[in-house]
Amino acid sequence: MKRKTTLVLVIIMILSLTLTACGKTSTPAQSDAEKAPKQLVAQIGPNPETLDPALNSAVDGGNMLLFAFDCLLNVDKDNKIIPGAAEKWETSPDGLTWTFHLREGLKWSDGSPLTAKDFVYSWKRVADPATAAPYGQTMLGMVKGFDEAAGGNPDALAVSAPDDKTFVVELANPTAYFDSLAAFAALSPVQQATIEANGDAWATKPESYIGNGPFYISEWVPSSYILFTKNPNYRDAASIKLDSIKLLLIEDSNAAYAAYKTGEAMMIKDVPTAEIPSLQGNSEFYIDPLLGTYYVDLNNTLDQFSDPRVRMALSLAIDRKYVAETLMQGTYTPASNFIGTGVADWDGSSFMDNANGGKPYISIDDHEGNLTKAKELLAEAGYPEGKGFPAITYSLNDAGYHKVVAQYIQQAWKELGLTVSVEVVEWASFTPQRRAGDYQISRDGWLFDYNDASNMLELMYSTNGNNNAKYNSPAFDALMDKAAAEVDPKTRSGYLHQAEDVMMADAAIIPIAYYNQFYLQSPKITGSWYSPYGYWYFQYADIAE
Repeated sequence: MKRKTTLVLVIIMILSLTLTACGKTSTPAQSDAEKAPKQLVAQIGPNPETLDPALNSAVDGGNMLLFAFDCLLNVDKDNKIIPGAAEKWETSPDGLTWTFHLREGLKWSDGSPLTAKDFVYSWKRVADPATAAPYGQTMLGMVKGFDEAAGGNPDALAVSAPDDKTFVVELANPTAYFDSLAAFAALSPVQQATIEANGDAWATKPESYIGNGPFYISEWVPSSYILFTKNPNYRDAASIKLDSIKLLLIEDSNAAYAAYKTGEAMMIKDVPTAEIPSLQGNSEFYIDPLLGTYYVDLNNTLDQFSDPRVRMALSLAIDRKYVAETLMQGTYTPASNFIGTGVADWDGSSFMDNANGGKPYISIDDHEGNLTKAKELLAEAGYPEGKGFPAITYSLNDAGYHKVVAQYIQQAWKELGLTVSVEVVEWASFTPQRRAGDYQISRDGWLFDYNDASNMLELMYSTNGNNNAKYNSPAFDALMDKAAAEVDPKTRSGYLHQAEDVMMADAAIIPIAYYNQFYLQSPKITGSWYSPYGYWYFQYADIAE
């Protein structure tokens, strides 16, 4: 028996060694912890002007804020409002009090607790004139006490935290779209202690850039990249599939395209316009609709642009159909109005279709007639054939179609007898220069933050922080004030239409085209989406194996 037992043990040992040896010839299944980190690499813009939620007004910076912060409410892939840091909310019967109930256990990316008091601080900071937030009036103008807050007493803003989980906002006027504002990046919570310790520099370096979103900034190399790493303290970290998002800070579209072709980038926003014909039909090339208008600012504070006849002449001299369909290769749509396609009116119909008695403000199909009228207006203003009009400098950043459009406008205004030079400005300097009014004529554009005509019309309000044209019309402001205070949706819409009538008759700005977004994206990116407000929701993405 002992001999047989020993033989059995030897056989078992041989089988065991054989099975072990066989196992070494193949790779064992990896656990989730052993799998290679998932990193999405994309290019959505160059160096951002700022990543301070209160100060940002650019779409690329706004997109980055979506990765690092979690507002009270969020927006889903169908552009519907969903819970964010607040798990639920309610509105009083009169529409004047909004109460948000925060989730349990909210934390900042540094692990410290986040409470309703942090939202009180953050919203008052946006209203505080010392902050100089471009979105202050747009986001909080309807909140009770905003005028006093904007006048230097931020504590007058009617926002409060009865307890650590409850945030209350009192409005001066009912605002049906206020839930969309509560989901907008400018009203993200920011950490008071960090800002007080670091000043304005808090939003310029990873170690002090504290947020509450699905990712935090772990590395930041200007003009190279920003690395967003998954935030383990995010309220829903378990649902975040990516380990990191690396944003390449590339301003030159050719460099971005090279990065895509080599596989360094999985998505690029800035595609060289020269490549578009060859990309048509490519399954990785997308042209998606946007809610927004591409336009030109005339600095209304300058004497040469103080006469609306001059501004209108400059506007009428531009062949919008040629710009959109030829220069922009059909990727944009010619603009006849300020408020363009896709924007809803009070009853769900098209705001644009209901404007100006159903007629376009500017004819798209009669360029010759427009040009003749432009020359007549310029002569009436005292500049026949452009004589006596000072030379003009047109400022732009070098991306997309901006340069080719500027060069066309240079030639179009030459037909009026005007001399125009084109000035290219680096993106990080371009937006603050434009906001400060340190220009003569400038490229501009606006993507809607929420689907309501007021969102773009408010840009032309005299004191709005995003009024880059420095337009100042008491008649326009009065109509916008009436719209803001009006409860009846149809009457409110009437005031908004009248306001657009006023600013278009004044040629406050020059609408050129309605936006579409074209970009390249690898099919390896799954689970994300692109919104008509100009954002890529990569925080929810995954990378296909």
